[in-house]
Amino acid sequence: MKVAVEGCCHGELDKIYESISYLENKEGVKVDLLLCCGDFQAVRNEGDMKCMAVPAKYRHMQTFYKYYSGEKKAPVLTIFIGGNHEASNHLQELPYGGWVAPNIYYLGYAGIVRFKGVRIGGLSGIFKSHDYKKGHFEYPPYGPDSLRSVYHIRNIDVFKLKQIKMPIDIFMTHDWPRGIYHYGNTNQLLRQKKFLRQEVECGTLGSPAAAELLDHLQPTYWFSAHLHVKFAALMQHEAKNNAAPKITKFLSLDKCLPHRDFLQIVEVADRPGSSEHLEYDPEWLAILKATDSLQKPSCNFWNPPQDNGLYTRWDFSASDEAMMEVVSDLSGDLCIPENFSLTVPAYDPSCPQPNAHPVYSTNPQTTELCATLGLTDIYILAGQAYGEECATGATGEEEDEDSTGSVDEPSEYPTDTSGLSSSYNPDEITIEDEWVEEEDEEVECTEGKGTDAVVPEGQVGSQDSDRDSSPQREMANRLILPSTCSAPESEAPLRSLRPLSLPPPLASLSQGSSEEEGGLTPARVPKRTSGETTLGSASHTGSTPQIKRRNQSIYTAVENEESED
Repeated sequence: MKVAVEGCCHGELDKIYESISYLENKEGVKVDLLLCCGDFQAVRNEGDMKCMAVPAKYRHMQTFYKYYSGEKKAPVLTIFIGGNHEASNHLQELPYGGWVAPNIYYLGYAGIVRFKGVRIGGLSGIFKSHDYKKGHFEYPPYGPDSLRSVYHIRNIDVFKLKQIKMPIDIFMTHDWPRGIYHYGNTNQLLRQKKFLRQEVECGTLGSPAAAELLDHLQPTYWFSAHLHVKFAALMQHEAKNNAAPKITKFLSLDKCLPHRDFLQIVEVADRPGSSEHLEYDPEWLAILKATDSLQKPSCNFWNPPQDNGLYTRWDFSASDEAMMEVVSDLSGDLCIPENFSLTVPAYDPSCPQPNAHPVYSTNPQTTELCATLGLTDIYILAGQAYGEECATGATGEEEDEDSTGSVDEPSEYPTDTSGLSSSYNPDEITIEDEWVEEEDEEVECTEGKGTDAVVPEGQVGSQDSDRDSSPQREMANRLILPSTCSAPESEAPLRSLRPLSLPPPLASLSQGSSEEEGGLTPARVPKRTSGETTLGSASHTGSTPQIKRRNQSIYTAVENEESED
């Protein structure tokens, strides 16, 4: 089946679906599924924007509300994970996943589902060592700290995912697994994003928890975003149990802007005879049931059970009996019910309410799933704990600040995170740094350097523009377009696609196998000739005008508000 993979969404659903439709018409293909790798921004109304970790003056309503209200319906089944720019009060309603709009499904804090027999998993949020061992204690209204800690991944969710034994086809995280950059064109990455060099050289770029999951799950595909750059890698794992070593194809994509590599179609082998509907995964649901009692809405540190003599149980993997019990709980029907319903009023452009306060609500989907499987709604637990703290005059954030928790406790994973116990997260890059990088790259635009565009011309956002004149990417099956600095579109022919040229991680991995395993569908898209207006006259770079960046106001923030340092 054809799977469209998208990087950072940033609420631009109209643009993404327009781009998919354009590719389908241009290439004569039909996309079966869209996967979004975080920063989805499922903002339903003005109140939700106040629960999103961007400065208030940069909060803008994008286009998700149209799909939430029913004004529009997603033309293709969409599955997404959370990132670090989300309406957290909305996503917290669905800790185990659920529909945020018709045909748009959120995987929850962590989750695995099936579509056409393909197992798709994901982990929401980004890694932050000082919050990693805490429970999901956050509850709105958020304070300055919890507004950000709410989207930091927790070891309880990683522990659940590490109970998976059956093969995973696709896995998604927002930030990259630590060390994955060694399996692709690292030099090219650093030419495009110079400010990542220190983290790459020090080995601190990326999530150590995601690296643990990559080693454990060894999925066929791993998709990420967060760093706003396209990067492909091919990782051959060490052989286990005398089986042939598995290979994971990694792909990270950019954010949704013109002339950026934010969308790519991947051919994934489905399983004939499988359901055409989105389905629950029995193994995952059995693990959720087994680990339900481990969940605590506390900001105190928690370590998962280990085989060290201190726990009566440490293996929570799903047995055949447990999976059959789940199927029985669901009356033999694994299809995820299409039971979406509005839980708060949708944004009304004809009656804006900029002073609206966030609305907090439980979600009937979560209530129904918990009742069916005997799970605990951890959002309700967090609300109860928050109420008790408010009654005693202490909030979760105050407890966190005053806590003398075991910060020196060793990590439960071989990748020890104790060395990253400060508040600085090298993977959570500041947006300002990226804009500076891109400004430097723009002045380097010369004859013959291509730009990557996948957004077709349309009425929506026609006043917006962005471009990326970064060095030519020698990745497989990329979208290659004529340079904006060269001849007009009608005179500039499309260049041929170049083969994948990634250094194999192991000597046994040949160049031929890397091309064969690529599995990426090539697509050629004409350059977008938008009608954006430039600001001012030509800049000091000569004929290169200063271009107004689309949504710059949303993602550019003062460092002390956004960087989390």
